[in-house]
Amino acid sequence: LLFVVGTVSCTLFLAVNSLYSASDDVIELTPANFNKEVIQSESLWLVEFYAPWCGHCQRLTPEWKKAATALKGVVKVGAVDADKHQSLGGQYGVRGFPTIKIFGANKNKAEDYQGGRTSDAIVDAALSALRSLVKERLSGRSGGYSSGRQSRESGGGDKKDVIELTDDSFDKNVINSDDVWMVEFYAPWCGHCKNLEPEWAAAATEVKEQTKGKVKLAAVDATVNQMLAGRYGIRGFPTIKIFQKGEDPVDYDGGRTRSDIIARALDLFSDNAPPPELLEIISEDILKSTCDAHQLCIISVLPHILDTGASGRNSYLDVMLKMAEKYKKKMWGWLWTEAGAQSDLESSLGIGGFGYPAMAAVNARKMKFALLKGSFSEQGINEFLRELSVGRGSTAPVGGGAFPKIHSVEPWDGKDGELPVEDDIDLSDVDLDDLGKDEL
Repeated sequence: LLFVVGTVSCTLFLAVNSLYSASDDVIELTPANFNKEVIQSESLWLVEFYAPWCGHCQRLTPEWKKAATALKGVVKVGAVDADKHQSLGGQYGVRGFPTIKIFGANKNKAEDYQGGRTSDAIVDAALSALRSLVKERLSGRSGGYSSGRQSRESGGGDKKDVIELTDDSFDKNVINSDDVWMVEFYAPWCGHCKNLEPEWAAAATEVKEQTKGKVKLAAVDATVNQMLAGRYGIRGFPTIKIFQKGEDPVDYDGGRTRSDIIARALDLFSDNAPPPELLEIISEDILKSTCDAHQLCIISVLPHILDTGASGRNSYLDVMLKMAEKYKKKMWGWLWTEAGAQSDLESSLGIGGFGYPAMAAVNARKMKFALLKGSFSEQGINEFLRELSVGRGSTAPVGGGAFPKIHSVEPWDGKDGELPVEDDIDLSDVDLDDLGKDEL
């Protein structure tokens, strides 16, 4: 008796939770396959949104199956367990069960089915909708609906810089990349995603240009790429995640305008960018190009190589490199020269002839500079640059109102300096006694 009761209970449980099976001509639809099966399809679809516990749904089931068999190969008939997949039902405004929708030429605008609940009435409505769809195509009024993915790719130049990713392409593109990725997980039916789409596309183009492709904006259709959606716990749309090499992905929770997205992308770029180059001033071009291209250029005048040797000079250069790394977000230029090599430049910056190493921060647009007053050390330079970055610190005009002539010099070879070789004087023929007499 227990065995019989158990069997009956199990059968009832299965019946309540599965109104349709694989042997039916009704296609079971879920968030995982809805976009691919329905939205991207050229076919006309009738879709029932049901709940397994709903008595009206249970009574409709045999009629729905009969209609599906009759329409096989002509019109697609599907069913969504909207109790189990509430998000999918919610997107189509399902408030009661069963709700039947007709997905015709424009899959974005599903029509409500208001007819009878018999297989005859359902088939009649399907054939009527099919006739309308075919006539629209014949008259050229409807070209059919392009899927979410296609619309993103076919939107012309404005969407060309958003990279579409899939379950298959994601890892090889993103996970091992040295670049930063901002990835939008979207659903084609999601209104918020559609609002974001033009902002995301415009930001992608701007970010690609400003970061030279080092920050990439991408998109994943999460209704099709279920593996990715599951791996990253995507629960709502759109969800934007930031991927950086060697780090766990983080959620982007900023604004949804292109300016918000661009600002965050540029922050990510500067965080991950290498420090600026530290260049020796060996020509006028290096000074001008560096100072003209940056808000400030930081110029150090290091002691002569004979005063420090290679190790001493390298220790000063290391301090500058650390500061360049620390302040890389500022996008400043960094330069150095040896004492005496560019004496006109030293004079114009009030350095001239003593007190090495020295440092000046120059604003080439305003032709003003500020001098490091503290020690040439990480702490001293940090305090100097911190004051500058908040707009404090005393400045003076560059002498002459412009950069002076810059001499072309050979770059430092990285070695210790050598004293100049003096000419040997042969004193063997000089009569020192005679020399003394002449002087007397």
